[in-house]
Amino acid sequence: MDTETHHFYATQSAVSDPGGRLPGGLPTDVASLQRIARGLVIHYRGDDPIGNGVAPERLREIDTRYADTMLDRLEELRPGLVEERLPQERIVGCCRDFTLLFLTLARAAGIPCRSRTGYATYFPAGYAVDHVVAEVWHAEAARWVLVDPELGDEHVAASDGVRIDPLDVPRDRFLTGGVAWTRCRAGEDDPARFVVDPGLEVPETRGWSQLQYSVVHDLAALNKVEMLLWDGWGLAGRAPAGDELALLDRIAALTSQPDPSRAELARLFDDPLLRVPETVVSHDPLGGPPRTVELR
Repeated sequence: MDTETHHFYATQSAVSDPGGRLPGGLPTDVASLQRIARGLVIHYRGDDPIGNGVAPERLREIDTRYADTMLDRLEELRPGLVEERLPQERIVGCCRDFTLLFLTLARAAGIPCRSRTGYATYFPAGYAVDHVVAEVWHAEAARWVLVDPELGDEHVAASDGVRIDPLDVPRDRFLTGGVAWTRCRAGEDDPARFVVDPGLEVPETRGWSQLQYSVVHDLAALNKVEMLLWDGWGLAGRAPAGDELALLDRIAALTSQPDPSRAELARLFDDPLLRVPETVVSHDPLGGPPRTVELR
């Protein structure tokens, strides 16, 4: 990785910027930062926040977009980041939020890292579930390593009972959006197994629509624009037409590379169909109507 790319991913994005809200004296190693991030969020689906004492009206915290706002809310719930929090002292969120807070901490320590949108195969057996993890530059190994800020140290895959190392998730256990798209386009995988949630019977959250969504979101993340998973814009909001399918193939091919060219990522992202506009349509994971959201 060249020096310019190292600097780009080691500095905050407009979304991950903590705005001076991080306390001093935080650890600077990846394992400690993963542990801290893991304890800051309670998953709105998987962790039963209501059953763990979180007031129902707090579920709206899932729409918290920016790290500085998250840190403000965490400070309200209980000052300090390092000490273990009770479930009700964590912000309600999802995998994207575990990852965003990890990026904030890691970039503050000067660690090159980025968000990746794709699919985890280590949750419900038989499915590849919409998921967001971090990708961290491992200088000694000279490669990007997948780090899952949501996973505990002893997480095992439901399909085969194999332990998943949260600090080095195998590439065949987490498929980025581009890898998943390319495999399905080649007939090497079944689009039907790629879902937001196996029990969610919303057509747009399954199969080809969901795969397309993750391809565009992953391109945005690689350009350091870390969106909410339910944000829609351009080709992340409608079916492809004409030669747009070929465009999605090009994005998938580029983002599937071990270390895609940052210049090429930026060039593709400059396409009006792909770049994030000033306003996006944000769908409601709690079942309400879509909303138009103006970004900072």
